Parts: sequence; structure tokens; C-alpha cells
Amino acid sequence: MLKLFAASIFCAAMLSVANLAEPAAPKPVSATTASRGSEENAASLKNQYTLFEAVQRALDYNFSVKASEENVKAAENWRKSVRGSFGPALSTSYGYTQRQLDDEDLYNWRVALTQDIFSGFATLAAYQKAALQQDSSEASLYKAKLDLILTVQQNFFLYLKYSADVRSAADSHRRLTEQLKVTGSFYDVGLRPRLDVLQAEVNVTEAEDVLLRANNAVETQRVRLNTLLNIPLNTQPEYVGNLDFIPFVATLEQCLEQAYLRRPDLVMAKKSVAMAMQDRTSSASGFYPNIRGELAWATQGDGWQANGSDLRPRDYSEWSVSVTGSLNLFEWGRTYYGVKQQTHIIAKLRAEEEELRQEVAFQVQARLLELDNAAKRILVSRKGLEQAREAYRVASARYKSQVGTSIDVLDAQARLTQAEVSLTGAQADYLSALAALFTSMGAENHALATQTEH
Repeated sequence: MLKLFAASIFCAAMLSVANLAEPAAPKPVSATTASRGSEENAASLKNQYTLFEAVQRALDYNFSVKASEENVKAAENWRKSVRGSFGPALSTSYGYTQRQLDDEDLYNWRVALTQDIFSGFATLAAYQKAALQQDSSEASLYKAKLDLILTVQQNFFLYLKYSADVRSAADSHRRLTEQLKVTGSFYDVGLRPRLDVLQAEVNVTEAEDVLLRANNAVETQRVRLNTLLNIPLNTQPEYVGNLDFIPFVATLEQCLEQAYLRRPDLVMAKKSVAMAMQDRTSSASGFYPNIRGELAWATQGDGWQANGSDLRPRDYSEWSVSVTGSLNLFEWGRTYYGVKQQTHIIAKLRAEEEELRQEVAFQVQARLLELDNAAKRILVSRKGLEQAREAYRVASARYKSQVGTSIDVLDAQARLTQAEVSLTGAQADYLSALAALFTSMGAENHALATQTEH
């Protein structure tokens, strides 16, 4: 009967643990699973990527985000592990003893179900800290995504800028080649000296060098994007888009409000303060008693079955119920100073949180200033490009009419090329500043849509 009672204790404890348990952990990734992941990666490749598609692929396949996702899963499982402290614990022990005086073998078997009734709020504080740690890990994942989005967007805009520089260098080479033909024709009829032809040939050669370096910059930037998007080295996709102006009309107050609400590093700072408060609660648990209950069954005997002996053929097993309370009365101030330490840590983390808020405010204002400056540069560069185009047209016409010199044409051509580069640079800087502004606000904007679209 007592063995049946012990078995019922065991079953009840297992059911209690099962109610708290979560589904089994996933199986380790096998070589077949890893191969399947590589096949999915290869199958998802495209020949062209827009800005939105590039960002989305980076979020799906970049290893830094995957590492942060695994960190979130680890924090979640840690929370579930700590949650198990609320339930009862089932334990069993089996022992053998040889006594010297009576030369008797003694076997003992014990099954116990224990439950913490009160632990000075330490168990509750540990679980709340684990839950806060999970929230902090999720905020860290969001921060990793924002950082990756910004990196992809800025490198995407650099690729578009370098592509525009290639077109500008090709146009410059074309214009200088045409100028060389005109100068050569004038030289053939004796209207220009040989020096002008030689100078035009040098300029064409320099333009070819600039074009080669521009093409190399584009290819280097393509490799950088391929790395961010986890694209195989033997793949050469195109990144398509433009550097069109995207208006931004939000005020500084609106940007700061959103930043204070959504910035993941601010969320992580708040969670750090909350976790430190739970640590203080755990430290203060030493001021309170620790109460534990136990339901146990034990049996003993002179055989390995532990079912009695000749001296005790009956009543060799028993069950017991106990409640135990303990309280540390004096520890030389260990608990007191531990609580004081956690109090100072909380004050430190709160000060760091306020400092971070100030840094966030600075970042948002700085990004807005960069955005405004880039927008003004675009207007100036557009006007300068129009003037440079007109100046080149006039200088070229004057040269063909034998009124101007080749130096005038070459200077006008160089200024035109520089104006084109300045405009594309200002446009790329504006879009990069806009992407950085969204990131500083904690906004996940894959395609840099306008605020109304976002």
C-alpha cells in the first residue's frame, strides 16, 4: 500500500512538471538541414535587386541578424528555465551502508517532492529578471536589424552614386574624344598647332583612367553589397534604383518623440534598470525567512530491494510531511551591503539612461541638420550643373567657330564633369542622411518611403 502511495506521489509530480514544461528543444542542425538552407539561399537569388529587395534579403540571410535571433531564443529558453522554479521538485535517492559492529548491510531508498513556499521574493525576482532579459534581447535584435538596414541602404546609395560616376566619366570621355577629333581636323588644315592635339590626347587618356577607376569602384561596391546580402561570390546581380529626392517634412519634436518611444537602445537601457531592481530584490531576500515544504516516502532493508529485514519484516517504509523555515540572523552585513550595492548600480544605470537620451536627441538633431544641408546642396548643384552645361556648350561652339581656345573647352568640360559628380554626391548624401535619420528615430523603413507612406 505504501509503495502504491509512493508511486502516486511520483506520478503527481511528473504531471506537475509536465504542465510547466515546454515543447522539446529543436533537434541539432544536421548536414542535410544545412545543405537545404544553402539550397534555399541559392534558389532565392535574383538578377536584380531594388532597395527594398536588397534590405529584405539582408534581413533574411545576413549572419549578424541570425546571431541576434539565436540570442533571443536563448533568452526565451532561459526565462522558461527560471519559470520551473515555481513548481515542485521531485527527487529520489538510493544508498547502501555497511556497518562495522553488527556486520549488517543496509539499503535505503527515498522519494521526495519539495516545494518552495516562500523564498523572500528571490524566485519571483529571478523570473522577472529573465523576462526582462528576453525583452532586452528582442530590443537588441531590433537594433541589429536597424543597423543592418542602414548599412545596406548607405552602401546601396554608394553603388548608385558610383554607377552615376561611371556614366559621368563615360560622358566626359565621349566629350573629350569628340574634342580630339575636332582638334585633329583643325590641325590637319593648319588651323591649330600640334600642341593642341597632344593636349587633347592626354586628356582623353586621363578620362580613360578615370573611367576605369569608376568602374572598379562600382564592382567593389557590388561585392560589398553581395557580402551584406549573403550572395555567393560567383553571382553578379545588378542593384537598380535612382537617387531621386525624397521629401521629409516631420519636425524635430515629432522625430524626438518617435525616437524616445522606439529607439531599441533606450528600451535596452530601461530594461537594464528594471533588471537591476530585480537584482536588488533578490539581494534583499536575505532579510526574509525561507520556507520549504516536503512530502517524502522512504524504505529500507537488508536487500537491494530495500523491503525490510529479519529484524524489521514489517513497517520498513514510511511517509512524511514537513515544513521547514530558516532565517539568517547575522552575516556581518553581507545582505545589507549587497542591497546598497544594487541601489548604487540602479542609480548608475538611470544616469546612463539619461545620458543616452541626450545622445539620442543629439543624433536626431544632427541627422536633421545633415539632411537639410544635403537638400540645399542638391539645389545648388542642380543650378551649377545647368550653368556648367551652358558654359560647355558655349565654349565648344566658340572653339568650333575659331573664336575660343581648346583650353576654354577643356576647362568647361572639367567643370561640367565636376558638376555632375557634385550633384550625384549631394543626392547620395541626402538619401544616406535620410536613412540615418530613420535609424536614429528607431524606424524600420526598408525602401525609405515618405512619412505618409511609411
